[in-house]
Amino acid sequence: MSAEQTKARILDAAFREFAEYGVAGARVDRIASSAGCNKNLIYVYFDSKEALFATVLDRHLSGVYAGVPFTPGDLPGYARRVFDHVQANPGVYRLLAWATLERTAALPLVRETEHDRKLPLIRAQQESGAINADAPPALVLMAILALATAWSPVFPFGETANPSAGLSPGEVRDTIGDMVARIVRQK
Repeated sequence: MSAEQTKARILDAAFREFAEYGVAGARVDRIASSAGCNKNLIYVYFDSKEALFATVLDRHLSGVYAGVPFTPGDLPGYARRVFDHVQANPGVYRLLAWATLERTAALPLVRETEHDRKLPLIRAQQESGAINADAPPALVLMAILALATAWSPVFPFGETANPSAGLSPGEVRDTIGDMVARIVRQK
């Protein structure tokens, strides 16, 4: 087996381990066992458990930003796409939650870069009169992302906190889109 194949198996096993246990609870021996490799090989390729976590986080968050197109002219549609991505990839959002809680790895640069790229696009929509300009672009983006990711298993007030709510994912998705439309519409 090639080094690249082994690294790929380690990254896949590490993703599952970190999403389940975070950095503090993850065990390199379990990652190695799941990847079918020697534990020392993980340190050869990634130096430390924290460096492995940072690599896994960067890999998956880059996929989020590439996989969820941002459309400043259709912020409700963007919120729906983020919601769909959260529902389809709960492990990625568990990983992000662990990164936020544990603060053992710096969040990938792509996260800040993408956030900063979106703000002037939202501002341009506000300046054109297409959307409400009452709130700063950073707050608009935060509200959209908070609504779109709130109904996930990692959010304490989301679907697992209230399973008796009886709402289908489609109903939640559509309601989130409608809520974002109300936030950004002109008065």
